[in-house]
Amino acid sequence: MLGDRPVKSCDVIVIGAGIIGAACAWQLAKRGQSVTLIDDGQPGATAAGMGHLVCMDDDPAELALSAWSLARWRAITPRMPDACAWRGCGTLWLADSEEEMAVAGEKQRRLAGYQVHSELQTPQQIAGREPLLRSGLAGGLWVPGDGIVYALNVARWLVADAGDHLTCLRDSAQAITEPQVQLASGKRLQARAIVVACGLEANALLAENWLRPKKGQLAITDRYGPRVHHQLVELGYGASAHGGGTSVAFNLQPRPTGQLLIGSSRQFDNRERQLDLPLLGQMLDRARHFVPALATLNIIRCWSGLRAASQDGNPLIGPHPTRRGVWLALGHEGLGVTTAPATAEMLATQILGERCPLAPEAWLPTRLYHQEAIA
Repeated sequence: MLGDRPVKSCDVIVIGAGIIGAACAWQLAKRGQSVTLIDDGQPGATAAGMGHLVCMDDDPAELALSAWSLARWRAITPRMPDACAWRGCGTLWLADSEEEMAVAGEKQRRLAGYQVHSELQTPQQIAGREPLLRSGLAGGLWVPGDGIVYALNVARWLVADAGDHLTCLRDSAQAITEPQVQLASGKRLQARAIVVACGLEANALLAENWLRPKKGQLAITDRYGPRVHHQLVELGYGASAHGGGTSVAFNLQPRPTGQLLIGSSRQFDNRERQLDLPLLGQMLDRARHFVPALATLNIIRCWSGLRAASQDGNPLIGPHPTRRGVWLALGHEGLGVTTAPATAEMLATQILGERCPLAPEAWLPTRLYHQEAIA
């Protein structure tokens, strides 16, 4: 029995209006689907993150998805309003040693395989680009096609830009009994496709352990004007991001406000929102190692957030292995903003039975379903 309340029907229900859910809803609505987007209004990873559009290459699937998605971003960013704070600042990857310069050369070759332009930098070129960097760096790699956005406002803009095919509900999804979704308000919705894009909340909603939390911390300075001109990242960042334990790595972003956003840290399976002050101290020490002048700047706010990581580090984009009509867009960890347009297009083409420009096999949820942790 459905109770007294009527069941509202649409083509697609999307659960979660962070950058991934908003992009999925936008893409499906643009393709003529009637979409209902459900979000409980609680801030998640999109609100907590840096908003760095970056071509990452730690494994072939990550590189393929991020390179394709950055190409999609280039078609979107000219249309975005100023509030989205898009800047094509590029990324300057920094080598702390000659060994890391060799890593920079390997990164350049991998990026070139996906038509992503980059240029190796001498110590003199690095110093010329960013005078605040410490002397003695071995060089680096400049990737001019990367950029930054204010992701929370981009998600809001995607929802606003989606047009009349999209309906938004401020509510909380309590249960999925496909093809229906039960909401906290008592409403029931029905659709032939239900997209789960609510980050870590998906584990409870699906009663399955698809995701692990990776806690991160960020700090932001007062407004000082344009002192840094590129997103700065140490070349050891990839090893830090994909290691199993607690780690910090240097990552610095110049915000359009004249502030500097400083990262980053990672802690697996830690869901506590309060700051880990010793780890925050390590993170800031690492930042001062590369930019000594940070010691003289006021930090006005620090916060934490939770990245949703899959078991193998790559996102889940495609049909649920056993629940017909349920689709997953989850597990993007620190690359949700970068890969949102590609994720949305990949998912929409699967839902609509179209051919995707990038074969989806590497991201299908079925690859992880038989791991013991899921069930």
